[in-house]
This record gives sequence, C-alpha cells and structure tokens, in this order.
Amino acid sequence: MQALRTAATGMAAQQMNVEVISNNIANMNTVAFKKQRAEFQDLLYQTFEAPGTQSSSQGTIVPTGVQVGAGVKAGAVYRVGTQGSLTRTDNQYDLAIDGRGYFQVLTPSGETNYTRAGNLAINDQGQLVTQDGYQIQPAITIPGDAVSVAISKSGQVQVTQAGQTAPSTVGVIELATFTNEGGLQLLGGNLAKETAASGAPTTGTPGSVGIGTLIQGYTEASNVDPVSEITALIVAQRAYEMNSKVISTADNMLATANQVKA
Repeated sequence: MQALRTAATGMAAQQMNVEVISNNIANMNTVAFKKQRAEFQDLLYQTFEAPGTQSSSQGTIVPTGVQVGAGVKAGAVYRVGTQGSLTRTDNQYDLAIDGRGYFQVLTPSGETNYTRAGNLAINDQGQLVTQDGYQIQPAITIPGDAVSVAISKSGQVQVTQAGQTAPSTVGVIELATFTNEGGLQLLGGNLAKETAASGAPTTGTPGSVGIGTLIQGYTEASNVDPVSEITALIVAQRAYEMNSKVISTADNMLATANQVKA
C-alpha cells in the first residue's frame, strides 16, 4: 500500500522540520543568529490517467486526469536574514551592523570567513579579534596605552592615547556583502563561508551604497521569535502525528484485507 510509504516521507519531513525549529530555539540568545525555515516539495506522481487525454472517439478530453502523489521531501532549509534587535552593552569593542554586511574574519587556516557577530575583543597583541581569537580584516591594532577607543558608523577606528588630547586613526573596518546571503555555508561558531551559490563578496566601508553602518557599544540579537517558533513546533508535531495516524490506518486496512477468506 503506497499510503505507508507516503506517510513515512511525511514523518521524515516533519522530523527535519522539528530539528530546524529546535536549532532556532536553542540559539535564541546567540549573538546575530539568523533563524532558519524548512521548506518542502512534493514527490513524483503516479499517473493513472493523464490530464488532456481523449476519453472518446468524438475528441472529448479528460479535464483533470488521475494522479496520486508519493509524498514529500525537504527541498531546502532557508535562512531568514532579517535584522535582529540591537542590544546595548556599553562595551567599546562591541559592534552591531545596522543593515547589510558581514565582518571579515581571518581563520587560522588563512581562509577568510564572515560573521555578523560583533561581540569583539582585543588579544594580547592589541589586535581586534572575535571571541575565538580570529582577527578582523583588515587588521586593526589598538595601542597598549590607548585610553579610549571610538569607532564611527563608517568604520573608522580612532584611539586616544595617554598624554595626548587629539585622537589618532589606527584603521578602518570594512564589511562584505553578498548577492545571495542565503547561499553562504554555515560553519558554526557564528561563522559563514563563501560558496558558488552566495557569489563573491563585495567589500566596502560601512555606510557605502548597499552596506550597513556600525553602532559601537551594541550587539545584534538573534532574530528568533520564541512565540512563532513554539507555534511552528506545535504545527509540526500535529503534522507528524497525523502522518503516523495514516500509517496506523493503512496497517489496519491491510490487516482487514489479510483476514478476508475466499
């Protein structure tokens, strides 16, 4: 009975749906996390009578035909890139991107990855780094005798050193944008990687055309809405239960057919 296999695909699809939702909920407090949404596609159809075929010698045609689907599959897990709310931290090294753009991060392998998580810090050499110690690109070094650090909306980093009244510029933070942000490969650790689907990055200073601005002393919160995720979780659970009910019903039908005696 095809219904058994069809319902099984539905249960598998809803299991993935629940896994995506659970990852969203787990990361609701992760800095700059972007929630994901599972999207599904119907499977191939078994055609018993094709639409448009002739049903008589007079040329009449079948208006709809008879086609029975084989179930569902996961088509994609789409990343929703809406802006998260800005959280004030008053940490001079925390940066939030207001608008489009990613920080460029140099990994230990020498590869450039990308992140929107702006909870930055400085290492033992005064370099501006992520929470994992990866350098922000272009490299920014804060002098050891810096009294204060000011980062403008356009990414200009100025420091006031001990014994000086006028601030000096030590570098400019650049952001990268992508034609298709959903095509980035997620690596964990708040990092993403360029792929053929995302396209090559376009870099520029914050505030340029198509690039967001920086806000010092803030971080971007996750864009996960707990109420929406709990609602989606309930819907997915009910869909899973209904598919399991189909399997139970098909099993009962098969058992009834098996009991028929000649």
